[in-house]
Amino acid sequence: MIQTITVSDEGDELRIDRFLASVIELSRSQIQRLIKDGCVTVAGKPAKSNLPVKSGQEISIDVPELIAAAPTPEALPLQIVYQDHDLIVIDKPAGMVVHPGAGHASGTLVNALLHHVDDLSGIGGEKRPGIVHRLDKGTSGLMVVAKHDRSHTELARQFAEREVEKEYLALVWGEVMAGRRIDAPIGRDPNNRKKMSSESARLRRTRAAVTRIVRAEHFGRMLTMAQVAIHTGRTHQIRVHLSAIGHPIVGDSLYGGVHRRVAGDLRAVRHLDRPFLHAAHLVFQHPEDGRKMEFMSALPPDLQKVLDELREQFNPELHEP
Repeated sequence: MIQTITVSDEGDELRIDRFLASVIELSRSQIQRLIKDGCVTVAGKPAKSNLPVKSGQEISIDVPELIAAAPTPEALPLQIVYQDHDLIVIDKPAGMVVHPGAGHASGTLVNALLHHVDDLSGIGGEKRPGIVHRLDKGTSGLMVVAKHDRSHTELARQFAEREVEKEYLALVWGEVMAGRRIDAPIGRDPNNRKKMSSESARLRRTRAAVTRIVRAEHFGRMLTMAQVAIHTGRTHQIRVHLSAIGHPIVGDSLYGGVHRRVAGDLRAVRHLDRPFLHAAHLVFQHPEDGRKMEFMSALPPDLQKVLDELREQFNPELHEP
């Protein structure tokens, strides 16, 4: 299957392997293997991994069709926050894909769950057992997984009927104010199947999506640390909505959050190699007895390091050594 990708302004001058890893769901090592095999071309010529791409260039990638296989259990580290007979809550690390797919036959959250948990729900099929909702590969944080079909059905209902509370922490470009509400439908971008869009005039099918900025901490007028609540759970929702209002998430190359040049007092953001987005708060009702289940997750070290440096630079009273 041949994919054609046009280099965005944010991708200008990036190495081709790094740029492709940021826009398609393949790891950098998998992309480098495809490049080595001559499956990646620019202007009809085979590319090298260290080739710097230019804005507007078209890259063709010939991705071999993978033979579907049932995922196998893998002894991968998994931070389990809570579990009982009905469900398991995990704190997903950034860089881990939730379920197997093209280019990700192993190393996924599902592979890890199959090793750690014996009784996952089968509703999602053999490639998505127990999966009720998902987080993007580059997003860390809280997820709930169902252990049996009855639990899966009830949790899925709560998500569908917007009864689940989900809050994220996101560092965004610019100055966005607390209380801002973004109500814009989201659909698949017709020009890039890995990307979503809220530009409804360009989309054939859209689904309602609502995002709200709950709290905001400002670093001058250049960056905002935002606490974000979502009332729906669309693919890439927070990333799309924040980008649509001119405040893309820092480190998000797919939606305009990577700046090649930053001022010296913003140098902390150069440490990021993924979007600054973390699922920090999850609230739902237990599927068996209805009791309130509430979980919090602190920022992982890579994001906390960036935040600490910014606070030391801009808001020293908030910085805790």
